[in-house]
Amino acid sequence: MNEYLLTYEKFSSFIVSIIYIINFITIVTILFLEKKDPSRSFMWIIVISIMPIIGFFAYLFFGRGFKVSLQKKLKLKKILEKKYSIPENNNNMYPVNNIGPFEFNDKSAENNIQLINMFYNINNSVFTQNNTVKVFPSAQDKFKYLIEDIKNAKESINLVYFIVKNDNIGNEIIDLLCKKAKEGVTVRLIYDEIGCFFTPKKLFNRLIKAGGHVTKFSPVRFEAILHANYRNHRKIVVIDNHIGYLGGINIGDEYLGLKKKVSPWRDTHVRIKGLAVSTLQLRFFIDWVYATSTEDKLDSYLKTINFNNINNNGTTGIQIVSSGPDMDKGSIKLGINKMILNAKKSIYIHTPYLIPDDSMLDALQIASNSGVEIYVIIPGKPDKKIVYHVTYSYVQQLLNYNIKVYKYNGFLHSKMIIVDDEIVTIGTTNFDIRSFDLHFEINAFIYDSKIAKECIEQFFKDISSSERITNEIYDSRGLMNKFLEGIFSLFAPLM
Repeated sequence: MNEYLLTYEKFSSFIVSIIYIINFITIVTILFLEKKDPSRSFMWIIVISIMPIIGFFAYLFFGRGFKVSLQKKLKLKKILEKKYSIPENNNNMYPVNNIGPFEFNDKSAENNIQLINMFYNINNSVFTQNNTVKVFPSAQDKFKYLIEDIKNAKESINLVYFIVKNDNIGNEIIDLLCKKAKEGVTVRLIYDEIGCFFTPKKLFNRLIKAGGHVTKFSPVRFEAILHANYRNHRKIVVIDNHIGYLGGINIGDEYLGLKKKVSPWRDTHVRIKGLAVSTLQLRFFIDWVYATSTEDKLDSYLKTINFNNINNNGTTGIQIVSSGPDMDKGSIKLGINKMILNAKKSIYIHTPYLIPDDSMLDALQIASNSGVEIYVIIPGKPDKKIVYHVTYSYVQQLLNYNIKVYKYNGFLHSKMIIVDDEIVTIGTTNFDIRSFDLHFEINAFIYDSKIAKECIEQFFKDISSSERITNEIYDSRGLMNKFLEGIFSLFAPLM
């Protein structure tokens, strides 16, 4: 018996030593690899110190270290992003065509030339202005147009979706894509395997059997689990290099408001025609070669893009901007930050998740203290309770800055920001740390006073279906909610 106890004690001591060694290595890794964000580093060290085993595996899955193979792939993607941009000059581009003065169609663009230049310098994003834009405030509107556009496709349909559900709308879209593939239309689909974790593969296999091309973004293998954070959150459709879609709406019945827990569902998506579609197509192909490891084919893909797509009578200025862990700077985050700091009159923000970092909070405080009117709408019904508690914990700071905050009577999934009746950004990026720093995202920055005013009108319709959160209402929430907000907000840097 004594020998057994002695052996057990030695084994336990050995296991404890191994745990301490692993924790020490992990903490050193954090200090080197998370050094750009001290608050994130500090929180990870606390988590690992308090919960050694759980903390280690949490960092393994959700941290930024232990990803050597991924960093190699991301380095390649970074090279692709920097190497390829719009190669042709024409009168609808800025600053590619820099011979002589450039005439902007709308003062909104001319007034924000610094923002346009910044996106070009950090994201290779050219400004195009022969575009037409249709803004969809609901999934019903989006799918109505998308289905008709897919039916009319003649050459190619390229899609990226974070989520594709095996439900009514999911099967309807897949069936339609199968039909077009059988007709000889080139169909390519990228889906995120974490986002589609519960979607049966038979749904995608139908499209493959019909002649479509389907690939996963970061397939779920052990290696990929080590970078589970880095998801492709983009929603892109490009049809015949002529029509483009992007925004917050994935493919699923819940986006149509058909689930009672998160109904009504409010979202925003855009349909674009014009030269901006070619820049969206470029972003798709860079994602495609990354996901399929076919970098050698990118040049041939680019030849299929009509970069002189000027046969459109639109006048709306657009920049398509992408961001992700493959880029040195969070381009979309920097753009939103500059929009806020440049605001003269008003800022309107839609976001399902409100977890800003210090730079965003500082920008909002500066804008508010400068006399800018700021309105924020968040969901009234959460889809993720823990994240919602963190979101609600930030409301107090906004109220302290005299920012008007509203709860939508349902679930608000829209990602839209409007500044000074001039600029609108609509896309996939939430107002949170994860979207700004970790996910692959894409936004359209639209410089058009008419589109901006249209979006503001919709914003105030949403306010009419919302409840304003006053200091009195905020202070009256239950003790348990206050407790949960306090606990979960500690982990905001990790979310």
